[in-house]
Amino acid sequence: MQKEDLKSLIHQMHKELIENIDAHENPSKEQVVTYLQDATNTIASLKEDSLNDLERSKMMFTNEYREIANESLASYATSNSAFEELAQIHEETLTSAIDLQIDLPLLTQKFTDLQKQMFSEVEKANSIITDLTTQVNTLERNSNLDSLTKVFNRRALTTYLERLCEKKTIPYELHLLMLDIDDFKVINDTFGHIAGDKVLMFISKILRSTLRDGDKVFRYGGEEFVIILNRITPETCLEVTNRILNLIRSNQLIYQGNTLNITMSIGATQYSSGDTPEDIINRADKALYKSKQNGKDQMNSELAPNGN
Repeated sequence: MQKEDLKSLIHQMHKELIENIDAHENPSKEQVVTYLQDATNTIASLKEDSLNDLERSKMMFTNEYREIANESLASYATSNSAFEELAQIHEETLTSAIDLQIDLPLLTQKFTDLQKQMFSEVEKANSIITDLTTQVNTLERNSNLDSLTKVFNRRALTTYLERLCEKKTIPYELHLLMLDIDDFKVINDTFGHIAGDKVLMFISKILRSTLRDGDKVFRYGGEEFVIILNRITPETCLEVTNRILNLIRSNQLIYQGNTLNITMSIGATQYSSGDTPEDIINRADKALYKSKQNGKDQMNSELAPNGN
């Protein structure tokens, strides 16, 4: 690097130093030292025979503050532009809101009316559900069918026996069987009430498929069933009961991977002239008790006091 170049560079730095000192009201020694250190670092970093480095160094001190100022001005311009844009949006929004002239009381009333309508519809739906539930319960009470097993219910049995006993005598033989599922409580306790319901449906299906059209099956209550066998001899009655017992014990019910072995006990009696519904039911129940006491899975019979 030539002597003249160095002199030119030093002269430029000196000029900038004087201008910087004049530019401050109360320049400090630390400012001058900092400037001279920057100048020394700049000179040390110059490359030999590099005109570009020399010119850039000469311009650095002049342009340094200008660049800072320009950056500040650019930043302010950007910020100012953003604020102006926000202000414009704000003004347009306010103008739009004024032009709309929103009727807040009317809007509130509309929402209130809508809410009332929704509550009204909910109340109507609840009323319909309540009415339907009542109707279903009434139909179940008045119906002659058991909702679970689809055989006749106890109400139907009571009506049937009352009409039968009103006749005092009938021109044919009639047998009543009372059936009870053995150890039904154990099934419920072990596998749950759903399993118990499955067993009841399983039994009712076997009974309905086994009997003749003129015979009737009733669910008496819980795990008990009653069968009315019309126009049948005691010998045939015994055959029917044995067939029922065999079908139930030989058909296994699978529930959730578990095999349920089911048996039933049966008590039988024959209608006798002058019987009341209570008479014939009590005899059948007494015969059923014998079957339970004698080991279950069997049929026993009980005769009327007059020997029939």
